[in-house]
Amino acid sequence: MWNYLKNAEKPVAIYGMGNGAEKIIDTLNDYGVSPVGVFASDDFVRGQTFRGFTVKKYSELLQEYPDMKVLVAFGTYRDEVIENIKKIAKTSEVLAPDVAVYGGGLFTKDYYKKHKYKLEKVYNLLADEQSKKVFENCIKFRISGKIDYLFDCETDAIEANKNILKLKEDEIYCDLGAYNGDTIDEFLKFSGGFKKIFALEPDKKNFKKLSKKYGEKENVFLFNCAANDFSGEIGFNTNGGRHSVASDKGDRINAKKLDDILNGEKATYIKYDVEGMEEQAILGAKKTIQNFKPKMLVSAYHRTEDYFKLPLLVSEIRDDYKIYMRHYKYIPAWDTQFYFV
Repeated sequence: MWNYLKNAEKPVAIYGMGNGAEKIIDTLNDYGVSPVGVFASDDFVRGQTFRGFTVKKYSELLQEYPDMKVLVAFGTYRDEVIENIKKIAKTSEVLAPDVAVYGGGLFTKDYYKKHKYKLEKVYNLLADEQSKKVFENCIKFRISGKIDYLFDCETDAIEANKNILKLKEDEIYCDLGAYNGDTIDEFLKFSGGFKKIFALEPDKKNFKKLSKKYGEKENVFLFNCAANDFSGEIGFNTNGGRHSVASDKGDRINAKKLDDILNGEKATYIKYDVEGMEEQAILGAKKTIQNFKPKMLVSAYHRTEDYFKLPLLVSEIRDDYKIYMRHYKYIPAWDTQFYFV
């Protein structure tokens, strides 16, 4: 996609502002492409500026550059926003660049070729045709930026919870990255109950909300810490949102191995959504995985290498998991998950 934009020699406009737009503009500059402008949804245009551009409406930029290509520079699952993107795609070519949420590296065609062996190994481990379609479509999307690949492979969480996880009322659930309790809510909707819940959330503001909702529940154990491959302290950038992240900068917070928290106790289901720390968090539960083979949901979109590194890591710990992959409604390829059962 990046070479396509470079060689097309057509004006490029950025749809959206924020960290994603920053990364996309920087990458375009690396490829010698200078955007001609930035626009936002009509309701968000208030005369602000971004990266030296006055933020405009799409219709205004389209009048100036009728042959422009539009790059979606934010993530969304909202129906009205996705419909607006589809509407824009009727008059402009729309692409959604894949830039890593955390870490570096671009999932280009060269990146695919470099890691082809590992990617094919994962593909051959996948347990059903839908998983293989998701895996293939998401790779094609990441290389091309074409959002139709995502629309073509999306399903909803109901299917995965009913057909893959098959949650029951006696689960011992470990929620790593519990946020404000919304993923516990989702778990209970599908399981109907629980035996025990262990929930880890490193951000203090989020943990306060989590505690208010579940702090008094019997057999629910809450930990204001990050999941990691050692127990100690790590740096942490906190923002009170879902995307607080481990970092060399920021406050020092507690981090714990799930193995140390459970201390030999069984887990039947672990959810990993730990903002780019999935590898470390899995290693921190190595004994639990080896001893009890819990069902696992692992986010697959935070780092460029997640598509091959995470499933291969789990397969090294235990080689008897069935591996599934699902993508839920989201642009770009966020909310893409591996399931291990």
